[in-house]
Amino acid sequence: MLYRRADTPGGTYFFTVNLADRRSDSLVDHFSEFREAMRTVMSRHPFEIPAMVVLPEHLPAIWRLPENDADYPKRCSLIKAGFSLKLKKSEKIGASRRSKRERGIWQRRYWEHQIRDEMDMARHIDYIHFTPVKHGLVRQPSDWRYSTIHRYIESGLIPADWGGRVEDVNDDRGERR
Repeated sequence: MLYRRADTPGGTYFFTVNLADRRSDSLVDHFSEFREAMRTVMSRHPFEIPAMVVLPEHLPAIWRLPENDADYPKRCSLIKAGFSLKLKKSEKIGASRRSKRERGIWQRRYWEHQIRDEMDMARHIDYIHFTPVKHGLVRQPSDWRYSTIHRYIESGLIPADWGGRVEDVNDDRGERR
């Protein structure tokens, strides 16, 4: 089956890219290497990042491409390859990946969605910024350091306490509610 991706020049896309090992912390443990891979690709194949959060094992992001360009898959592939080259080989590599000379760091596929309008954009930005709370990594979105939420706060687009604070509330049995 052939999978067709959206390919609108100058489009804005939301997508999520995952590490193959969903228990890994590699993206935050090696954040400087990931950032370097991103910067290298952005210098050669420019794009804007309206929103992104780097989580331990996956990356939800929104990218806006230049007016005459629709090739976000190339950028994604180059970032994944650049990051992978910076890491010491320690992952298990199956026969299929070995035959294609791939590392076993990233899942091969990713999910994407072309942003349709301002409301769609706002919903996806909020989703991205709230993701660290949703995954139980922090109690408030601004507590997660690997997020574009800080750019939104610094520019005054949202307050520092956006998203509220998730408190640990226990019921009578001592279980979290």
